[in-house]
Amino acid sequence: MLSSNQVKHIHSLQQKKFREIHRQFLAEGSKLVTEILESPYKVVDVYALADWLKLNESILHFKNIPFTEISEKEMDRITALSSPSPALAIVEMPAIPIIPAPAIHDLVLALDDIRDPGNLGTIIRIADWFGIESIICSENTVDLYNPKVIQATMGSVARVSVVYCNLPEFLSSLDPVIKIYGTFPEGENIYSMKLDPKGIILIGSESSGISPEVVSKVTDKISIPYFTTATARDHAESLNASVATAIVCSEFRRRKG
Repeated sequence: MLSSNQVKHIHSLQQKKFREIHRQFLAEGSKLVTEILESPYKVVDVYALADWLKLNESILHFKNIPFTEISEKEMDRITALSSPSPALAIVEMPAIPIIPAPAIHDLVLALDDIRDPGNLGTIIRIADWFGIESIICSENTVDLYNPKVIQATMGSVARVSVVYCNLPEFLSSLDPVIKIYGTFPEGENIYSMKLDPKGIILIGSESSGISPEVVSKVTDKISIPYFTTATARDHAESLNASVATAIVCSEFRRRKG
């Protein structure tokens, strides 16, 4: 049975302030919690329904992870989701990862002011899919440990390093030979231009694109052309940040292959 203090603590971790105080975050959902259990993350507690515990008790015992069996009604009290899941874990935040060295030998994603939690989580999942191990975020990008971000990563957060820093300063520190590709409506067609298999892929915010402080650091402007039989004015204004990321990463990896 859940105590009032347990419920209060779980609810507090939905807020960034308390996540930073306790150095803990929430992971919720059967697949996500299972992925976290199998990752290097340190799991502090697991709260789950009986059926889920039966399926996962071996790894819980093997890793000596505390767990509490709760009812659906109790899960409804602590969930951050619109529909309660069968499992919720409290996870210890890892040490702050080191910013990748300026000598970039592969692709790195850089995110400029991405505010939507779903977009950030999906971008982390995209990076995982395309074998991109590091993401550099501007200081104004949404918190990695926001429950909605963690949920959207579907476990990929355990395999991709995400670092926050002063993005203009980081980009300025790079060796001039390293390409910094930025997405712009007026950029060169990504399908016909020459692409370096290593460097930085810079994705701007959903609403205003790449900020002026960062634009000056871009070495190559790229664009994703639209394909439509309608008039030039009759098409979607822009692509969602995560959709654009997937298209760009796919093209870079296709060339490398």
